[in-house]
Amino acid sequence: MHLLVCIKQVPNTNEIKIDPKTNTLDRSGATSILNPYDAHAVEEAVRWKRALGGTVSVLTMGPPQAKEVIQKSVELGADRGYLLTDKAFAGSDTLATSYILSTAVQKIASSIPVDLVFCGKQAIDGDTAQVGPGIASRLNIPQLTYVERIIEIKPEQQTIKVQRHIDGGHEIVESKLPCLVTVEKEINELTYAPLPDMIRAVRYHPVVWSVSDLDADINAMGLKGSPTAVKKIFTPKQRAGGEIWKGKADELAKKLVPLLIGDVLSCRQ
Repeated sequence: MHLLVCIKQVPNTNEIKIDPKTNTLDRSGATSILNPYDAHAVEEAVRWKRALGGTVSVLTMGPPQAKEVIQKSVELGADRGYLLTDKAFAGSDTLATSYILSTAVQKIASSIPVDLVFCGKQAIDGDTAQVGPGIASRLNIPQLTYVERIIEIKPEQQTIKVQRHIDGGHEIVESKLPCLVTVEKEINELTYAPLPDMIRAVRYHPVVWSVSDLDADINAMGLKGSPTAVKKIFTPKQRAGGEIWKGKADELAKKLVPLLIGDVLSCRQ
């Protein structure tokens, strides 16, 4: 089986600040990491590779330094990586990003057919959860989102059965392969990489593709291909601390009820 994982390099959100002058994210002091959801996607792909045999490829789009998350994925057990980097990709929103990644998936599949595409549920720097489904739509393959457990994969029957997280519970869904899954963090526990994989990761150099290597429409990527744009980012005002009352229940009730009635009357006006 050929399992392909789409990954992303993101800023560590614990270190992100907002520039008060430009109202944009100040990433200058933030370290870059492998998107946590994507790390679990790589881990899951590697587990199924070991169970069923095959190979795991990872794919990312970003600046040249994004090769670091490919090396991290190799450390986790991936076999090969592809880096899409070009100024033409800059400014791509989720629609354009899914288009670029899907064309790369098709190029990879033309030489090594892809059975299953993995994505993290969402990227922590955007939280849209749109790119994975966008890739599946572009590739015209089924999508299984919010997967918290892969129950079975049957290569001979070309089927996969998963448990999806839904509001108030979960559901069991079966699909034909090839398909795309987006995974929750609960799908597995990340393991420590063995020393040989760590050494291989440091020495690994991914396949690098620019826009000229893809059979793609340049007008469908970057700012030209992005119908959405972020106009402003701001920090919500911090709420004032609540007032704490102490005393007997009946006394506090007499004090509270008039306030509640006043709020209700003001809402009706």
